[in-house]
Amino acid sequence: MTTIGIVSPGAMGSALGRAWTAGGARVVATVAGRSERTRGLANGLSLLPSLADVVREADVVVSVCPPDAAADVLADVLAAAGDHRPVIADVNAVSPDTVSALESRTAAAGFTLVDGSISGGPPSPGGDTMLYLSGSEAALLADLPADGLRTRVVGERAGTASAVKMCTASVYKGTTAVWAQALQTAYALGVLDVVLDDLREEHPDEVARAARRIAMSASKAHRFVGEMEEISSTQGAAGASAELFAGMAAVYRRLAATELGSLTPEDAAALRELEDVLRRLR
Repeated sequence: MTTIGIVSPGAMGSALGRAWTAGGARVVATVAGRSERTRGLANGLSLLPSLADVVREADVVVSVCPPDAAADVLADVLAAAGDHRPVIADVNAVSPDTVSALESRTAAAGFTLVDGSISGGPPSPGGDTMLYLSGSEAALLADLPADGLRTRVVGERAGTASAVKMCTASVYKGTTAVWAQALQTAYALGVLDVVLDDLREEHPDEVARAARRIAMSASKAHRFVGEMEEISSTQGAAGASAELFAGMAAVYRRLAATELGSLTPEDAAALRELEDVLRRLR
């Protein structure tokens, strides 16, 4: 039985853990020093007293954290490992250049890094979240059965999976930021109904879910700022305009400071009235 260590068991990390647990793996994590919300989210995982216990019992340690914390989490994992050498999988929303730096640190310490990126929300039974993987040991995670989680190996080089994430997230989260900006502006200028009528002709489904989409993204905006900065760096390195997603980072930084930014995703998901959501963005 493969043992997977999750660092850390928030909404996404815990859901990944439960998907692998349903497939027959043993999944361990720790909630030491974490909030009551995180303790609740970690339901279904085998909880251990400390990070050192998690790392030393795991065959694979999976890092799931905000992008700007990825390097610190890696340092903590390396320090906790002692003489044990699990494979380390970084599945955070970071640029290929960031992955390269992480891989250099893991290799210097005698570890192997798997690069991963998640497309979709936290996996749920019967769902269809995608996990892209790359690196020499990518098959170790790709071959694990999981409920609600598909995997695809996209290359043997760490950084390839993250390159996919930087491109897909720029579309998914970038368009959400555009919707938030456009509809907040329409609301402030008193033309929201007319704007929605126009948009509904071409994008009826997007209009129907705009309230929940904006509210959910605002509640997680503090995590998205770093992701937008990583996308900006990736696009700039590819010869595209880095300024666009530097601007998107500013949008999410502002959303994080609004009333919606202080909500949990669970509370934000319950909001359905668009004008109420837009009022909370002021």
